[in-house]
Amino acid sequence: MSSKPRIVIALGGNALQTKNSPPTAEAQLEVVKKTCEYIAQIGSSGYEMAIVHGNGPQVGRIVLAGEAAKDVVPPMPFDVCGAMSQGYIGYHLQQSLRYALSKHNRNIPVVTIATHMVVDRNDPAFSSPSKPIGPFYTEAEVEKISEEKGYTMKEDAGRGWRRVVPSPMPRRIVEIDAVKRLWDNTIVISCGGGGIPVVENHDGTLEGVAAVIDKDFAAELLAEQVCADILLILTEVEKVALHFNTPEQKELSHMSLSEASKYVNEGHFAAGSMLPKVLAAMKFVRSNPYKKAIITSLDKAIEALNGGTGTVITFA
Repeated sequence: MSSKPRIVIALGGNALQTKNSPPTAEAQLEVVKKTCEYIAQIGSSGYEMAIVHGNGPQVGRIVLAGEAAKDVVPPMPFDVCGAMSQGYIGYHLQQSLRYALSKHNRNIPVVTIATHMVVDRNDPAFSSPSKPIGPFYTEAEVEKISEEKGYTMKEDAGRGWRRVVPSPMPRRIVEIDAVKRLWDNTIVISCGGGGIPVVENHDGTLEGVAAVIDKDFAAELLAEQVCADILLILTEVEKVALHFNTPEQKELSHMSLSEASKYVNEGHFAAGSMLPKVLAAMKFVRSNPYKKAIITSLDKAIEALNGGTGTVITFA
């Protein structure tokens, strides 16, 4: 095993598209190119890494496109839409990261693995949808959309209303052996969108289910299983904050496991936004007291890895 620190990077939605860019493949590719410049810097700074990305906006649009075209072609099942999003996001990341690495004189293979993620068919998340997908809507649009399409809609951290779907906890990465075998000489993009959610039948077959797994929990599970030293969760903000977006906002440079638990219980972190990131970070450091998780923004990733910013979560 290499002596280089192992890192699993969880890419947030802002790493794939920006609020002001159109929701097109071309616009996403331009954002991904910039994202991969930062990732290439990490890869050129002495780290071995794997990448996990979200897919909330993308899988939502794929589902909407299928519904809009239902009179022409049959809509795809939700798990197939998730697999489609893995493919095209992975394609953009592969293409862009290989080029960004080449500019650092690092010609490393980059591959995407279509990743199954086993979930529990009895997970309570199936009866309580919570994962936002697709575009944002105004409050005035919500009632009409809910009536017409039967969607469950929830307000998303002050940014607008979105459709929410079940988000069961990831239990097993089916392709984990392939990721491990590739690790030493390849950058692997896996568990995209949290992984394609499947349940395991009694005969050992896998069956897709309608859900979106949170990519932060998927990244945490991957980080545990590849014995990563750091779980790096990249999002829109530089640091985790208490009383977020209020006059009392307080940014945190460090949280111990007990402090993080206290803040979670006090309700400081929004569900579907910062809460899963903090919970995933806690789960990672709980699994190994000598490891750490970092939550920060994409543009501050290198600085955070060097101890200059971000929120570091440790056991104590």
